[in-house]
Amino acid sequence: MASLILASRSPQRRAILQQVGIEFETVTPEVEELEEGPPQDVALENAFRKAAAASEGASIPVLGVDTVVSADGGIYGKPQDAEQARATLLALSGSAHTVVGGLCMIEASRPLTAIASTVVEFRPLSDGMIDWYLDSGEWRDRAGGYAIQGRGAALVRRIEGDYLNVVGLPLRTLLELAPWLLGAGST
Repeated sequence: MASLILASRSPQRRAILQQVGIEFETVTPEVEELEEGPPQDVALENAFRKAAAASEGASIPVLGVDTVVSADGGIYGKPQDAEQARATLLALSGSAHTVVGGLCMIEASRPLTAIASTVVEFRPLSDGMIDWYLDSGEWRDRAGGYAIQGRGAALVRRIEGDYLNVVGLPLRTLLELAPWLLGAGST
């Protein structure tokens, strides 16, 4: 029996929960997401919107998650096309950015929230490397235009913090927010 509803369409988030044996079901809420503002506020608000939209009539806790990539005060969302993905990768090339994971769990109409931040430093990216990455198509539907768990790993020089946060679900932070998940949902 599911111990959690995941309000997300992300296959990475599902895989992380499955990896640790948390039983869940998914709901894909349609919500308007913020794209501008302080990164932590944006991530938390978007996570809340997802959880709230999926929690109507739910009898078990609902988890909303949002991932925001931030550098130099700006937010780099999911690129709309290859040209925007190229611009994002060029902006992140050779420097550090922050991946902010916002979590909101709604249980008995009460929201619990948490934030995780991970610093990711990119290698200097040549035009050839950017072309190679864009040709993969992996940048599609990814905050910051890359997936660290795939070919995007080749773009990264180092990270400080929770790797799974960069993948899409800060598991350590989730378990601090809801430690009962492992006892209730482990197999």
